[in-house]
Amino acid sequence: MLDRTLAQRIRLVGLDVDGVLSDGGIYVGRVGDHAVEFKRFHAQDGSGAWLLRRAGVTLVLASGRHSEATTIRAREMKIDEVLEDETGGGRKLATFEAMLARRGVAWDACAFVGDDLADLPLLTRVTLPIAVANAVPEVKAAAAVVTRRAGGEGVVRELAELILTARGTWEETVHQYLEERGDVARREARSR
Repeated sequence: MLDRTLAQRIRLVGLDVDGVLSDGGIYVGRVGDHAVEFKRFHAQDGSGAWLLRRAGVTLVLASGRHSEATTIRAREMKIDEVLEDETGGGRKLATFEAMLARRGVAWDACAFVGDDLADLPLLTRVTLPIAVANAVPEVKAAAAVVTRRAGGEGVVRELAELILTARGTWEETVHQYLEERGDVARREARSR
């Protein structure tokens, strides 16, 4: 269970990509003369992102490398920013720190979700470090919260429910989600 005061303090959630937003699998091949990369993402993370954005939480992806598949999924989920290590070395701390300075957000207003060793520098700085269920032992040891779901299995959706339930706004935000989709009237009619 997440503390209400801490949940209300979270203004920004950072997410690792491979192993958190995706299941960690990377499918590489060719289409004609072009190399292509495919990743598997979970559909429920789209609604999780919507719920967090509705609650005023900024969502940022932090990846150690560029991926067109990540860019496409980030656009679909309306992610606020995608951070990539331009050196290709998998380092995330410097780009994340620069983003926080640019946005005027303090480390103590951030959560980060990771799964592997490259995520440790961020997990040790944020106020709410989160590991996915299948994270490596070092990441789980650094985490205040370990999700029930494994990476690529709807972790963002689980995180949205965790934060919004702790804030006491889960039901209201879900109602807003359904209302925006035009599904509230049908839902209410069935419950009578």
